[in-house]
Amino acid sequence: MAAPTVRFRRLAEQVADELRRRILAGELPDDHVLPKEDELLVEFAISKPSLREAMRILEAEGLLTVRRGKLGGAVIHRPTPANVAYTMGLVLGSHRVSLADVGTALLQVEPACAALCAQRPDRKSTVVPILRRLHEESVAAVDDLQKVTSASRRYHEALVTQCGNTTMLVMAGALEALWSAHEQSWSSQVTDHSTVPIPERRAVLEDHRQVIDAIDVGDAQRARDLAAAHLLHAQHYPGRSGIVNPAMVRPRGLHGSGGDEV
Repeated sequence: MAAPTVRFRRLAEQVADELRRRILAGELPDDHVLPKEDELLVEFAISKPSLREAMRILEAEGLLTVRRGKLGGAVIHRPTPANVAYTMGLVLGSHRVSLADVGTALLQVEPACAALCAQRPDRKSTVVPILRRLHEESVAAVDDLQKVTSASRRYHEALVTQCGNTTMLVMAGALEALWSAHEQSWSSQVTDHSTVPIPERRAVLEDHRQVIDAIDVGDAQRARDLAAAHLLHAQHYPGRSGIVNPAMVRPRGLHGSGGDEV
């Protein structure tokens, strides 16, 4: 029987693994700068090329932005759902996946998030006030297509972020980010705002209100059903044509390592 293959990690990978652990654990705070290169060389007892390779690994993962020049340094970025959306966008884009495909996935997961919101025991003090405030913003902006679209997308995103399940938040949040970027780009380019008549906008917002009411009283099944029915109609605008474009959801820290920043 052949002996198992043992993979020895390079020094750069080992250093990247340790720094990644510290970032994820919060030992290296978000938006702070890593210790200076000289300090890291002493701590890890490695060569400068190996350390810089470790930095490139973390930068490629979006955990660092390496700045050049006198004010240089490696700025830390803890991962967020935006990173997941970008990675998902890269995968979907590489397979030429349509926005219609993303919309179909949202039809499955967003209603589940609405149901989870309704099941939260603290929903009246946490979830509902946020959703009602966003609904009020949408109603106030109903005459302006771009503003009402933005407020409406924040409502949809809040259904996910307030669902109380971290795994669903990350997974569904990535889909919401992709769809929101597409929809807000569409609304910013529309010149004829009568494309979506105001009565139809009000009808969409009434759907939102009914979902919020179902969440408020803790009716998870009704919240799920109403959210699903709403999406079937609402995804008619802006349409489901086109291919996923990951550039629309590129998060901070993923702008390359070139010397644009000084």
